[in-house]
Amino acid sequence: MGHRSENSRNHGSHRLLEAGASGGHQPEAKVTCDVCARSFRRQDVVPVQELRPALAAFAQESHPELSEDGHICKQDLARLRASFVARLLERERGELGQLEMEVVESLAANETLAEDVEKSFERERTFGDRMADALATFGGSWGFIGFFAGFLGAWIVFNLVVIGRAQFDPYPFILLNLVLSCLAAIQAPVIMMSQKRVEVRDRMRAENDFKVNLKAELEIRHLHEKLDHLLGQQWDRLAQIQEIQLDLLEAMSERRK
Repeated sequence: MGHRSENSRNHGSHRLLEAGASGGHQPEAKVTCDVCARSFRRQDVVPVQELRPALAAFAQESHPELSEDGHICKQDLARLRASFVARLLERERGELGQLEMEVVESLAANETLAEDVEKSFERERTFGDRMADALATFGGSWGFIGFFAGFLGAWIVFNLVVIGRAQFDPYPFILLNLVLSCLAAIQAPVIMMSQKRVEVRDRMRAENDFKVNLKAELEIRHLHEKLDHLLGQQWDRLAQIQEIQLDLLEAMSERRK
């Protein structure tokens, strides 16, 4: 008898625990997206009424099955927003280029565009590019001018003072002219290579600044439109609340009469 009563108590406690677990934890309600027909949590969908009018009209134009009381998930909303921005840019700028398409894709993926151009530029430089930049930096400095002036002075003085076999380049210094011509012929392409690398870096900076500025302009425009839409909704709600208050005041005044 003791074992039976103990087993019954254990069985009853297990049923109470199962009932409490099933009754205390209810499944979260799902909301269906009218675009992709999938179920999401309520915080992962956006009502169509909360969209700004231009974007809501574009969404209903792209998806006729989307009703005014429907919902749309954030993934489809980001994709529709990118398509909407692409159409606006096509109207304003004509055919979109590669930079504009990168901005549109970043809006759809909700990614940042700002990057460190210097790091990417340094990663792409080869050994020859680094040597060209170093030689161009040294060739355009006062150190190079001082060193070369001393070298020329030592060359001329040595060949003027020393006489005999040690004098390897007598006046008018024909070998010196040959050395200077070879140095100029080699230095000019090196400087041009370095300038070309500087132009590439400046172009990368300009492209990155253009993409960041364009995305910032689009985001600011989106924020302005969203704030205007929210303010319009707030004014409508305040007007409705005022009408309800006036109706209540009229009802109260009629009751007093």
